[in-house]
Amino acid sequence: MLDPKLLRETPELVKASQRARGADEGLVDAWHAADSNWRSLNTKYDLIRAEQKNLSKAIGPLQGKLKGGDSAVQDELAQLMQKATALADELTQLAVDRDAAEAAANKIMGGFANIVDADAPVGGEDDFKIIETIGTPRDFKAAGFEPKDHIELGELLGAIDIERGAKVSGSRFYYLTGVGALLELALVRMAMDFATKWGFTAVIPPALVRPQAMEGTGFLGQAAVDVYHLPADDLYLVGTSEVPLAAFHMDEILDGRDLPLRYAGFSPCFRREAGSHGKDTKGIIRVHWFDKVELFAFCDPKDAAAEHAKFLEFEKEFLTALELPFRVLDIATGDLGMSAIRKFDCEAWIPSQSAYREVTSTSNCTTFQSRRLRIRSKVSEGAEYVSTLNGTLMASTRTIVALLENHQQADGSVKVPKALIPHLGMEVLTPVAKRI
Repeated sequence: MLDPKLLRETPELVKASQRARGADEGLVDAWHAADSNWRSLNTKYDLIRAEQKNLSKAIGPLQGKLKGGDSAVQDELAQLMQKATALADELTQLAVDRDAAEAAANKIMGGFANIVDADAPVGGEDDFKIIETIGTPRDFKAAGFEPKDHIELGELLGAIDIERGAKVSGSRFYYLTGVGALLELALVRMAMDFATKWGFTAVIPPALVRPQAMEGTGFLGQAAVDVYHLPADDLYLVGTSEVPLAAFHMDEILDGRDLPLRYAGFSPCFRREAGSHGKDTKGIIRVHWFDKVELFAFCDPKDAAAEHAKFLEFEKEFLTALELPFRVLDIATGDLGMSAIRKFDCEAWIPSQSAYREVTSTSNCTTFQSRRLRIRSKVSEGAEYVSTLNGTLMASTRTIVALLENHQQADGSVKVPKALIPHLGMEVLTPVAKRI
């Protein structure tokens, strides 16, 4: 949610941000009209309420004079009582109109995305800026063999069973078996070890949340089509543990001296992938369920940009430890999520596709989510909303795809990166004689 002061004092800034996102800038004028109506009704309500209080003060003394039987007093009192009744009726209607006007303004406010960072590239999905490229993709031709894709490698290793996943759950589902299951567990443990080393508190949050948590993080706006909802319970399956981590301190006032508060959440993630028809229909790159380790922080707004830079460095360190070639992107304004003002993606090289594909992402959401979730921190002059940041450290399926394809050998075996060996307990993944 935006700061109403921002909309009232700098409407052109908000319009420019909406244009950069490819969003409706007409929302600004619509909100101004609704806000003006609400403020006008609110002012009128306060004036009549004050008049009502003054009238009550006048009625009291007159009621004390009724014992004398003065007809003039009785007439005056009757007139005042009649006026008091009329004011009460008017106040009741004004309260209804005022609340409706406030609800209308709030509904429009809920449609605004966060104000984009001035340094973010302007444009759509393909207008990202490449910040840097780390590592060099392997020359498989020089190595004397054609790289297999993760589907074939998964079958050879007895690690991935897509056929049975589809049989049991439908398309875009899968089983991780044998070394595939062990590989995910090892990656989770390695990610959590890295995160705790960096000062994050490990968390296993609920994967089902109430509407206010989903709405508060901005996932019932443009991303609602990808969300799974359980109507009977009015609960949502999370698409990322960003949601329960952000809502962890909902309706709280934090001690500013404790900031930043950093959490690393491990959870299953569920996504409909409603807008991805025909994209990555084979394999486990784009699926309806996967597990993920997500970094999250609450910090002082003035430190948010620096914290965002740290999140990116954390992700780069993790991918480098996995010995994966990757590039870092500054995502364009039209491809940002509703809550983010700026987002950096890390894309790992996928040999079978001869392309880089997203494996991690980190976003600076400033105070957009904390306003919705009512999370503030104590400061010397009162309380202010905190900034929130999130970042994927390890998304199980895509990380496994990148590892298998980049570290494969000619015989179908896969070398395990040195940093992962202590968590997996093996140096090489070898093909199995028979699939389960």
